[in-house]
Amino acid sequence: MEVPFVSFLPLEKELDSELRSAFERVYNRSWYIEGEEDKNFETNFATYCDVDYCVGTGNGLDALILALKAFSIKEGDEVIVPSNTYIATALAVTYVGAKVVFVEPNINTFNIDSQKIEDKITSKTKAIMPVHLYGQPCDMDSICKIAQKYNLIIIEDCAQAHGAKYKGRKVGTFGEAAGFSFYPGKNLGALGDAGAVVTNREEIANKVRAFGNYGSDYKYHHIYKGNNSRLDELQAAFLSAKLPYLDKMNEERRKVAKIYLEGIVNPKVILPQVIDGVEPVWHVFSIRCTERDRLEKYLNDRGIKTNKHYPIPMHLQKCYEDLGINKGDLPVAEEISETQLSLPIFYGITKGQLEYVIDCINEFN
Repeated sequence: MEVPFVSFLPLEKELDSELRSAFERVYNRSWYIEGEEDKNFETNFATYCDVDYCVGTGNGLDALILALKAFSIKEGDEVIVPSNTYIATALAVTYVGAKVVFVEPNINTFNIDSQKIEDKITSKTKAIMPVHLYGQPCDMDSICKIAQKYNLIIIEDCAQAHGAKYKGRKVGTFGEAAGFSFYPGKNLGALGDAGAVVTNREEIANKVRAFGNYGSDYKYHHIYKGNNSRLDELQAAFLSAKLPYLDKMNEERRKVAKIYLEGIVNPKVILPQVIDGVEPVWHVFSIRCTERDRLEKYLNDRGIKTNKHYPIPMHLQKCYEDLGINKGDLPVAEEISETQLSLPIFYGITKGQLEYVIDCINEFN
């Protein structure tokens, strides 16, 4: 049996008429940037996230960069990020000139270990950027207490956590701002690159919008040295078509994760743990195995596609060798990178496919 790691076909087939209608609407209007589709999506996504403002951006990386710039984080500042995440989190900090400060994750949840944050805070620390990795919310109570104690800004990286909740609250509502990615493979994905910043602060929303529009608050008037990063009308229309189905898609992912958690019983496989009071949206279903590479080949040989998130930790990437962090300095991130494997999970995956994946994993020895 063939089991893809991800497939867009079931959802796109179900939403075919809505997506085609979205295209026709934009095409017939002949307005492609900063139009009604963008405004409508921003309003509706802000409502969905339980925040006051949403500003569309070109992609998720830009969302984080623009949020950092809106808080005037710059060269000489330090920003705390988890050592286990996609590199975009760190790159955003680098692009505004600030220093990336890595904090190790909790080996069981893969998210930043809140008990290790205070040790990395200095007089130069300006912000904490927690990442709700794989769709599982971080320990936001502890992170918020630390931020309040040291007067730090929280900018949440919600790129993989659309609709996830921590103690009843949507992620993206705990910090001063949050960045989202709508890359096609996300739980809420566009048909190309797209992103957004959400916040409850009007002045931050206005600054993000200006920074993303060449630093302009109105045409030909530039108050900042800005970027060109705006959510185009076509992607906004596609996202608006998908947004009403996001909760349904997330619920199906929860059901798939539950089947995996209850069905996988191979002692060689370490299952993810969920902290109390959270509702993950399972963007990725991540397991660990000390024989990860052998397990990966074993599954791929049987038609089961997998992925590794992420095989080289950020501090060992060539682009960050200037930080002077050596192999062994961040052992938890390194252990995760050497043992982590992501299993197929997507809207429309069949019961038969799931049973096949589970059977193959349980037979692995």
